[in-house]
Amino acid sequence: MRTFEEYKEALFKMKPNIYIGDEKVGRDDPRIQGGINIVRLTYELANDKKYKDLITTTSHLTGEKINRFTHIHQNKEDLFKKQRMTKVLCHLCGGCIQRCMGIDALNAVSVITYECDQALGTKYYENFKNYMKFFQENDLAASCASTDAKGDRSKRPSQQENPDAYLRVIETRDDGIVVRGAKQCITNTPYVDEIIVVPCRMMMPDDHDYAVSFAIPADWDGVKLLARPASFHIPDKAEDFATPTLKMGDVETFIIFDDVFVPKDRVFLNGHADHNQTAYAGFLALMFAHFHRHSYTGCKPAISEILASSAALVAEYNGIEETSHARDKISHLLGTAELVFASGESSALHSEKAPSGTQVPDEILTNAGRRLAGENIYEEYKILADLAGGLMATLPFIDTFYNEEVGELAMKYMQRNPRVKPENVLKCFKGLECLGCSDISGLLQVAGLHGGGSPQMETIAMMGRYPLKDLKNISKYLFGIRKNPKRFERSETPVTPREMLKKFRRALIAKQAREEKKENC
Repeated sequence: MRTFEEYKEALFKMKPNIYIGDEKVGRDDPRIQGGINIVRLTYELANDKKYKDLITTTSHLTGEKINRFTHIHQNKEDLFKKQRMTKVLCHLCGGCIQRCMGIDALNAVSVITYECDQALGTKYYENFKNYMKFFQENDLAASCASTDAKGDRSKRPSQQENPDAYLRVIETRDDGIVVRGAKQCITNTPYVDEIIVVPCRMMMPDDHDYAVSFAIPADWDGVKLLARPASFHIPDKAEDFATPTLKMGDVETFIIFDDVFVPKDRVFLNGHADHNQTAYAGFLALMFAHFHRHSYTGCKPAISEILASSAALVAEYNGIEETSHARDKISHLLGTAELVFASGESSALHSEKAPSGTQVPDEILTNAGRRLAGENIYEEYKILADLAGGLMATLPFIDTFYNEEVGELAMKYMQRNPRVKPENVLKCFKGLECLGCSDISGLLQVAGLHGGGSPQMETIAMMGRYPLKDLKNISKYLFGIRKNPKRFERSETPVTPREMLKKFRRALIAKQAREEKKENC
């Protein structure tokens, strides 16, 4: 496994291809340092005896000790530990741990490439296994490029006026493919080694050029990273406030693939070469979302607990800790955290092993938990603001409190609870400002709603898999429509990954038939 210094050394050697505003910069630009600080935790704590049981495991490919952020889940315990690891690390960085996207994508790729090879005789799973060994041996960090620009949302990829609105293969060669397009809303790309590309939606046969998945280095020729850094507001002079948490940050990226060549051995799906691969493109998009939403059942409870911790602290400092309304509000935060985490645990408990050997979480439970988190995210920040009061948004700059003329007076009026030092009250409100009013807090709120898919996408995923026909038998018996009761326990009849693929194919065929009928009319 790599050390943080080895990761950073390799990162700083990468070619400059990051654009912040009108500047082209390298990985040593201070504006992306906050994101590097977060990834740092995933390397350093892997060697910390308090955390290594969560962050390290054994590779099923090589038998070597590896970082769990490079692991393909092999059993239920792997899923439990991944969820717990995500939650624990998010507590330490105050938000998203960021390294989960790449490995969630690779877990999805492991399932789909195997299925595609079995059905079509392709060699993608062999490509994947070789790449995975390389990924593990070098302890790489990756970004998942999923969300396309999409253009006109009412049209499929092949129907767009701009054919590059979705990433597509423009040429298939003996030695690889050439792709063109863009991916948006992608976290962490400027400070990872690799980009894992997956489709973002269901594809129809005419969309075959867009059914593509591959992996390339983040500084590969033709790759341009349009970056938007976000960070907490760190005071210039007050060293006491430059805590490890406040040094964390995030960079969201708009990735342009400007006629990028991808070597053949790094290609995991290419519908341009075989139109039958369009079904696998949609299934890969679905499977990535599924693995990533299971990771969200770790990170979103962590966010809720961070907000609950902050709400409880400011309630104490404001002297309202024992009031019923404060306890009710904090209980809402804690209840959401516990329920979302429980859904992820139950999803792992009811997980199924794919034919590739990859352990796949229960899809309905994962989506139910992720949707609950997304639906509550703004309510949680509302609770924090309610208990904190307006000062979290109107706090003077920290340097003001160190000013010779007004600093002592300013500190005097920070006093609330007489048992709490005003310096600690100030630190608390600075933290609340960072959590609720900074540029990164705004990002985290939107990510809480849309990251891994909006609540509407979780609804679609749940309802597309839930056995409603069997569910209706409960009311049919109770209402006298059916004479004999029929036992229903959804968790006792799990949908295996292969059955999910069959259902997905049937849905694709049905959708195609509806569109053809509509065109004929």
